Amino acid sequence: MFSLVGHRCRSVPTPRAAHRAIKRAPGRENVAQFQALHLSQFTLLPTNPKTGSARMCARSLSQRHGCASLSTSSFRSISTTIRNDFYASRNLQFPSDPASSTKPPRHPKSPRRIKRLRNLLVLLVVLSILYYTYSPFRHTVLASVRCARLMRAVVTDVYDYKQTFAAEERLAPLGRDLTPEELYVRRQARKDCHKRSAERMLAALKKNSGIYVKLGQHVAAVQLLPKEWTDTMRPLQDQCFPTPIEDTDVMLRVDLGRGIDDLFTQFDARPIGVASLAQVHRAIDRGTGRPVAVKVQHADLQEFAAVDMVTVNFAINFVKYIFPDFEFSWLGEEMNEMLPLEMDFRHEASNSARCRSEFAHLKGKTSLYLPEVLWAERRCMVMEFIDGARVDDLVYLKDHAIDRNQVSQELSRIFSQMVYINGHFHADPHHGNLLIRPKAAGSSSPFNFDVCLLDHGQYFDIPDDLRVNYAHFWLSLIKKTSKKTTAERKYYARLVGNIDDEMYPILESAITGQINMADDTNTHDVTGDKRPTSLLDQRTYDEDSIKKLRGALMEKEGLIVSIFELLRTVPKRLLMILKLSDLQRSLDQSLATTHGQSRVFVIIARYCAEAVWRADVVSFHNSLRTTGLSFGVFRDFVRAFFSHVYWNTTLGIAEVGLDVRARWVKIMLWTKGLGKGGLKAAEEEMAGLTTKSPMKV
Repeated sequence: MFSLVGHRCRSVPTPRAAHRAIKRAPGRENVAQFQALHLSQFTLLPTNPKTGSARMCARSLSQRHGCASLSTSSFRSISTTIRNDFYASRNLQFPSDPASSTKPPRHPKSPRRIKRLRNLLVLLVVLSILYYTYSPFRHTVLASVRCARLMRAVVTDVYDYKQTFAAEERLAPLGRDLTPEELYVRRQARKDCHKRSAERMLAALKKNSGIYVKLGQHVAAVQLLPKEWTDTMRPLQDQCFPTPIEDTDVMLRVDLGRGIDDLFTQFDARPIGVASLAQVHRAIDRGTGRPVAVKVQHADLQEFAAVDMVTVNFAINFVKYIFPDFEFSWLGEEMNEMLPLEMDFRHEASNSARCRSEFAHLKGKTSLYLPEVLWAERRCMVMEFIDGARVDDLVYLKDHAIDRNQVSQELSRIFSQMVYINGHFHADPHHGNLLIRPKAAGSSSPFNFDVCLLDHGQYFDIPDDLRVNYAHFWLSLIKKTSKKTTAERKYYARLVGNIDDEMYPILESAITGQINMADDTNTHDVTGDKRPTSLLDQRTYDEDSIKKLRGALMEKEGLIVSIFELLRTVPKRLLMILKLSDLQRSLDQSLATTHGQSRVFVIIARYCAEAVWRADVVSFHNSLRTTGLSFGVFRDFVRAFFSHVYWNTTLGIAEVGLDVRARWVKIMLWTKGLGKGGLKAAEEEMAGLTTKSPMKV
């Protein structure tokens, strides 16, 4: 009922302690005398503002301890007297009674609050010192921020998609069909959701940089994904941030025991190229005096790589748990396998040496050139400097009289040799990894240019059965559509990708980059035009038509789920081949070629025919060793030989016809430019600088 506020004691006595003191007091008849003797150090105040009045306190003391009844006024008088005597004895001024004051008392700041503020300030100072002086602590803080940034984008995207899909379900209750207006609303809602989600993810990937940029680049290269995602992620191909030269110098001293000045006589602080994992500087090698290109890994990449990989895998599994149909396990598998290898430049140097040896027998038949590697360590590689330009620099090609059609064809030959013959291919040949230069002194190129292939960190091997069956599948796409051809296409689709008849059209579109070809049940496309019956059917589309066709395909009911099913089903090596095919088509389009995509398809088909023929020869030799010569073995060999001759002859004729047509188109462009502005305009028109030729598929 009351509390005792102590003035002598450091702690406040409880009411129970006060009662015990009263019991021990001698002479309880006179409460005033007792309080004056034994409780002079306390002030009795009511504790309950509603019921704890002085009257109740007085009654409580009297009843509890058998004292004579105290009136309220007596109790107040005694309390006031004790209080005043106590403060007077110590020359103190008792604060005014809150009940009798019109203004609330002004209490000084609590010592406990000041102590908390002081402790917080000390903690912040200690954490700041740890952050700037102790790298493991800084690593933990930054890694946590990067993880939180990615997961925030992932969780927000997941919530956005959940809300969008829930809205779709509310459009058609009880399973009724959607009206055209409702279909439009659903399509637009999905597109908007794709765009919002991709932009959120792009912002997170750009801020985190490193392997996150690499992840976004791979998403941009998978053309099967919604266009809103691939287009949004495409800027990551060229938007990478350089590492300061001071950090690079520290990294070299840690790894090699020598800094930049110890290794090079000159070193350009400004990088000539910046990628997601590394950057390249121009320098002069101190040991040889040669101009070199120095590839150095981003200094902070290794610090966060392990945590970043765990975070990405967790995010992928999280999305898979929420949306089982939309999993990205294929993306995580590639990252887990390839990133540790790409972060070791000794592995890249080994890939470069192997690729050089695989093309050594083609001396005089290919324009491929690989820069010489002087030396390579885990995070630094020094190689020959190549003075050239990006392969799609049309102004550079024009100034050096390089035929852009020949460049495109050479790129197709180089990568077809890798995929179908060598079974070991460069899986990331984007525009920044390919340089073009005029034919150098001592070069064995059959053309007036060299194609220089850079960045050999990402290579894949292809099993022989997948390589040969994929070649068979490609040849079946070149043939005219018939019942036999359609059955052959679907047969090899099952062999190369475990693809059933329902998912076959998606695989075909992914490989060819165009609308599906005709069969018995599908003779017209979504615009009502007849479908092509072969990859060699020449049809012309402008970009708007291509976008409409692809847009109509993406809006097909259940197509997104089927695409993710395809990405989950097909072998990972086939996914890398599809990625390579997309990059090849992108290169051909950026070169503004006049021969059309059919020319590229013919080149691929020639290498496929060669791969099949070599496999048939190996099979024939194996049969001779195991069963000996028989009529069946001889018959199969003769059949394979004539098939090889047939493909070489027909494809050779097709190549000549397409090249003649391409030259004629150039002549027409030159004539068109001449009429516009004279010889200069004619040359620019023919070089593809002023006009945008239609896309041929």
